[in-house]
Amino acid sequence: MIRATQWLKKLLPQGLLGRSLLIIVTPLIVVQLVSTYIFYATHWDTVSRRLAGALAGDLGAVIEAMRAFPDPESQLRVLRIAASKLELDIRFQAGGILPNVPQAAPSSMMDAALYDTLTERVQRPFQVDGHSFEREILVRVQLSDGLLEVYVPRKRLFSSTTYIFVLWMVGTSMLLLGIATVFMRNQVRSVRKLAAAADAFGKGQDVPNFKPEGASEVRQAAHAFNNMRDRLKRQIQQRTEMLAGVSHDLRTPLTRMKLQLAMMGEVDGIADLEEDVAEMERMVEGYLAFARGEGSEKPVASDVGALLEDVIGRFRREGREVDLHVEDKVTMLLRPHALSRALSNLIGNALRYGGHVWVRVGRRPDCIEILVDDDGPGIPKEKREQVFKAFLRLESSRNLATGGVGLGLTIARDIARGHGGDVLLEDSPLGGLRARLRLPL
Repeated sequence: MIRATQWLKKLLPQGLLGRSLLIIVTPLIVVQLVSTYIFYATHWDTVSRRLAGALAGDLGAVIEAMRAFPDPESQLRVLRIAASKLELDIRFQAGGILPNVPQAAPSSMMDAALYDTLTERVQRPFQVDGHSFEREILVRVQLSDGLLEVYVPRKRLFSSTTYIFVLWMVGTSMLLLGIATVFMRNQVRSVRKLAAAADAFGKGQDVPNFKPEGASEVRQAAHAFNNMRDRLKRQIQQRTEMLAGVSHDLRTPLTRMKLQLAMMGEVDGIADLEEDVAEMERMVEGYLAFARGEGSEKPVASDVGALLEDVIGRFRREGREVDLHVEDKVTMLLRPHALSRALSNLIGNALRYGGHVWVRVGRRPDCIEILVDDDGPGIPKEKREQVFKAFLRLESSRNLATGGVGLGLTIARDIARGHGGDVLLEDSPLGGLRARLRLPL
């Protein structure tokens, strides 16, 4: 049962347009099938029996007239009248005998109706040949003095309303389906635009000209998206402005403290105080960098490989060993300064705790992937998510003499998620830690 359900889900359309059309088409097909069944079971059966009954009645009348006037001249006159008035090609073979061949079974509703009415009204041995002629049906009736052959035009037993009914039904259904497809495509287009706008905004791109359209429910969702976008922008702006003020307020007393320490000269413990003040400055700058982010930077089409080469070039000029492998040229919309900062944090973090770093970038089916591997001590699996928390340093697994404030990975993940991606930490095949940065296409 579960397999059948899964198989059915695979057959059903996945898109909203396909499912909406399926909802429209399914009742339409059911109605057509029911209508067709009722038509064939009632109307066509009734019409076929009446047409066959009329033909059998004409044949019965001709046979009775021939019995009433047995002389050859009168019978010939009866056959002429029947041919002209009843549109029947009637031939009489005096002394003829019905061929001794088995009667074929009725192959259609029309043949069955003809057999039944001939049996009821003619009441003589007969044979029906509906296969030897294209436009006619041959009916042979055994009489007492000969064999009567009647060539009946098929149009006398055929009702054109059958095809007219089917053509009208199918034609109107296709017309209604086409109209429904046009209207549904317009409705789905607004949903797709909303999804594209939400996806772009989730990747950090600005969506300034998104206009709600479509059905009232879709417009309501679009208005909610616009309101959410505006609230998030205001929140980010307020956070940046607040922290800029905090930065100014904190830097002033720190500057006074540095001046007072410089004027105190050589005093016991002054070196420790100067180091504490410098540490406070680094923490304030690090937190401001994390909270401010790069929200004001506009996304532009950038070459990720060239961006990595620029970042790694700065480390190489310092004498650090970093290997770079670019699988292919990758260009995408991103904030180059923000991503450069995230990559600098990841590579710098790897160099701080490892002797050698390998960087690889390549295109994947749905994203751009950047791998940063080192040969350092790594991080235990149970603590890899903790290191993304602000100001958290794993002293048991990382060097204490780094001078960092525990914001490098936090800023890198914040920038990656601002682009709609993420940063994950894994075991490196080189023995250390692997940072996997993914950016959706």
